[in-house]
Amino acid sequence: MVELSTPVCNFGEKAHDFNLKSVDGKLWSLNDCKGDKGVLVMFLCNHCPYVQAILEKLVVETDVLATKGIGCVAINPNDYISFPEDSYENMIKTAKKLGFGFPYLIDETQEIAKKYDSICTPDFFGYNKNLELQYRGRFDDRGMKTTSGGNSSDLFNAMFKIARTGEGPKEQYSSVGCSIKWRK
Repeated sequence: MVELSTPVCNFGEKAHDFNLKSVDGKLWSLNDCKGDKGVLVMFLCNHCPYVQAILEKLVVETDVLATKGIGCVAINPNDYISFPEDSYENMIKTAKKLGFGFPYLIDETQEIAKKYDSICTPDFFGYNKNLELQYRGRFDDRGMKTTSGGNSSDLFNAMFKIARTGEGPKEQYSSVGCSIKWRK
């Protein structure tokens, strides 16, 4: 496992469209995923311990964000040939087990992860209603620990602020996670 951290937020950068297959068998685009107040694009996978540590709380917080007008989508960019835990079949199992309220998409060509310049899982991109980047940061400060304080995550607070004001927080902390498993 290679631990990486994300670059700082490039405020105002436009979101990239996609058309990817979800665990529900449907194709989803950026427009299908966005809410009235914005969209959270998350690069996740099944096997990364950083992702596993946050998933339960992430599912709860994204459900709340949806009620505030923030659409959410997760994209798995990993090479599932080398990392079978990240296969489409295992994505279906993970989404069902944890009750994902957002589309969980597979980026089989890894083209979308490259367009977003995603480098690790988890990697979060928070956009306002104009699809302008306002957050590129961590979920919270737990790292690989599965427990955290009862407070809302940095991600939740940032996306809630974006829903209210259209702007993300000026102070953001890089997300830390496992490197994306690129195909050779």
